[in-house]
Amino acid sequence: MEKTDSIHLGRKIERVRRLRGMTQTELGELLGVTKQAVSKMEQAGKFNDERLEEIASALGVTVEGLKRYNEETVLYNTTHNSYENCCVSTSGIGNNYTLNNFPIDKTIELFEKLLEKEREKFESLKKGKE
Repeated sequence: MEKTDSIHLGRKIERVRRLRGMTQTELGELLGVTKQAVSKMEQAGKFNDERLEEIASALGVTVEGLKRYNEETVLYNTTHNSYENCCVSTSGIGNNYTLNNFPIDKTIELFEKLLEKEREKFESLKKGKE
C-alpha cells in the first residue's frame, strides 16, 4: 500500500495554490467557480478523480504530485534533491519533471486581467500624487 501524507487533499490544494502564487479568485477563474467555491474545496478532504484532474491541471501539476505533496518534499527540492521520486518546486509538482498544464488562452486571459488591475492601481496612485 502506498504511503500518503497525513494532510488532507483540500489542504494540499491550498498549499500548492499558494506555492504557485495563485489567489483563490485566480484558481476559481481557471476552474470556472467562485472564490467561495475554492475556499470550500480547500476544506474538503476527498475529491472524485475527474474533479481532482481538473484541479491539478488548473494548478499546473500532476494528480500524483498533488496527492504526494508535503512540506518536506518542498524543503528537499530547494537543495535540488528528490524525495520519494516526487519533486516539488514553485515551478511545478511531478515525478522529477515540470509540466505546465495551463491552457495558453486561459493564461493570457488571466495575465491580461491582472495587468489591467495593476494599471488601474497605477493610475489611481498617479492621480493621488497630482
